[in-house]
Amino acid sequence: MEPVSNRVLTVPNALSALRLLGVPLFCWLVLTERDGAALVVLVVSGVSDYLDGYLARRWHQVTRVGQLLDPLADRLYILTTVLALGWRDIVPWWLVGALLLRDALLALTIPVLAGHGYGPLPVNFLGKTATFALLYAFPMLLLAHGDSVFAQVARPIAWAFAWWGVGLYWWAAWLYLQQTRRLLRRATDHDAARVAS
Repeated sequence: MEPVSNRVLTVPNALSALRLLGVPLFCWLVLTERDGAALVVLVVSGVSDYLDGYLARRWHQVTRVGQLLDPLADRLYILTTVLALGWRDIVPWWLVGALLLRDALLALTIPVLAGHGYGPLPVNFLGKTATFALLYAFPMLLLAHGDSVFAQVARPIAWAFAWWGVGLYWWAAWLYLQQTRRLLRRATDHDAARVAS
């Protein structure tokens, strides 16, 4: 297991920060229908997402800040993308609601865990896979919007990734909720044992 440091100024953290700065730019590009530029921003974001994690492990620069910035950037890209695609009628609003409800549900666990001395839960493999599927589906859905031959080819691939992403996203949420339940039970048992002694 890679040791976690308290450093802030690292190359992986800088990549995560730049990715965060790209969120409003991406949202503006999608809403103003500059789809080509929006796709470039999304692809650069995906590459930097992979690169910051790889470099953090390779250069032994895994930090607490990075552990917060990376999933925050992922959540913001998913949030802004799905809202923008919903606004443009590229995805149905029930899909937007399903993704937002999942994130809202997990956001509620953060203060509950903090009240028992726990930080945010670490991202698990299933959550990373779900995020990858969704971040792959979104640009494909943008490409699939239209009547060209390319759009018709991209459409089933885009929706396959979208369906898998949503399913895995909720499955990961269920695992996070189970982990939260176990941590809260442990904290409650620990408090009860301390009072008893």
